[in-house]
Amino acid sequence: MRGWLACAAIALLAAKPAAGQEELNAVFAKDVLVVEASALGCYRFDVYLATSREQQLRGLMFVRNMPSTTGMLFVYGTEEFHSMWMKNTYISLDIVFARRDGTVSSVAADTEPLSLRSVASVEPVTFVLELNAGTAAKLFIDEDSRLIWEPAHGDVE
Repeated sequence: MRGWLACAAIALLAAKPAAGQEELNAVFAKDVLVVEASALGCYRFDVYLATSREQQLRGLMFVRNMPSTTGMLFVYGTEEFHSMWMKNTYISLDIVFARRDGTVSSVAADTEPLSLRSVASVEPVTFVLELNAGTAAKLFIDEDSRLIWEPAHGDVE
């Protein structure tokens, strides 16, 4: 219970703008997501929301750096197998696949920039969170973790 309360308190903090991300700011809405990590820590991320098909196709392409507390959350309407690729993505990422209830299904760590290789979920998922490479290991984000996200702007597409 104490861990959940700490996560809830972190989620209520005001979002800080991600410096140097003007292009992403023009294309994507932003929100706050908290990761309840397996080591009983909670971590707050400012996330760009990829909710439409067009946004999901673009993702973090052409981004050359991203603040350590920033990521992108892909939100899908149904639980399905989802796969990502690194085409035109210049930074290595950790890709976190999560079920509808936010529990983490799997993590693909340190993906290869500019690769056309598909990185797929191991089961049907609703959310995909992309973070800077190494973040998942550093913060103990794994299959015992959970994403906590409440859409700030009502329903998403």
